[in-house]
Amino acid sequence: MATIDDLRKIRLKKLEAIRKAGILAYPGKTKRTHEIEEALKDFSNLARLKKEVILVGRIKSLREHGGSTFLDIEDGNEKIQAFLRKDRIGERGYKFFLDNFDIGDFIEVRGILFKTKKGEKTIDAADFKMLAKSLLPLPEKWHGLKDIEERFRKRYLDLIFNPEIKKKFEIRSQIIKEIREFLEEEGFLEVETPILQPIYGGAKAKPFKTHLNALDIDLYLRIAPELYLKRLLVGDFGKVYEIGRVFRNEGMDRTHNPDFTVLEFYW
Repeated sequence: MATIDDLRKIRLKKLEAIRKAGILAYPGKTKRTHEIEEALKDFSNLARLKKEVILVGRIKSLREHGGSTFLDIEDGNEKIQAFLRKDRIGERGYKFFLDNFDIGDFIEVRGILFKTKKGEKTIDAADFKMLAKSLLPLPEKWHGLKDIEERFRKRYLDLIFNPEIKKKFEIRSQIIKEIREFLEEEGFLEVETPILQPIYGGAKAKPFKTHLNALDIDLYLRIAPELYLKRLLVGDFGKVYEIGRVFRNEGMDRTHNPDFTVLEFYW
């Protein structure tokens, strides 16, 4: 079985082949016309009009069938199937795709939308473009990341293969948005207070200590924003709140991180 280093060397050769062909492997621009989610929502209309669209995404799977290849591309919100045919792309272009494109690459696909006989919404590719060549393979589709330690250390891979984890990020963002809206409707002003503090306080915890070279003084990462928020009340602010990170140099387990987000509000 090939090692990660072996696979990387193979992909580096493909990267070199792309460059020798005079093609940018990491172009700075794309001509995307729709996000995949938008194209799927307006699928019936776009397919009926045979309107050409340009979609972009990461290749998540490849299935070659003689003179045609099916691939799934995903842009972070949705995925769609793309269909590449030798007789449409051209023999040279089709071979170039098979020789140099891999799962994990980010690509641009231009074509019209249609449904397969099985009812799969698909883009019939007239052309394709490399947007970012991936030099390392993604975890194997069916096994993915099983080791908990590995998942936590490589969150980016965990997010790619476990949509339920990504959903937690989205829910968290929505919760914070709703909290902000509620507090602002109640007349609270969002503020930011210092993270580096000469005297830590507002909670009973051990701080992280650092040194500010410019002033030759010791400072501490805050363990709570409380004291500075209350200073704003003294300064005649009526209602204030802050959502921000605090840092506590103490134990760590599944429910305790050395840095975490807190909400504090005072009036």
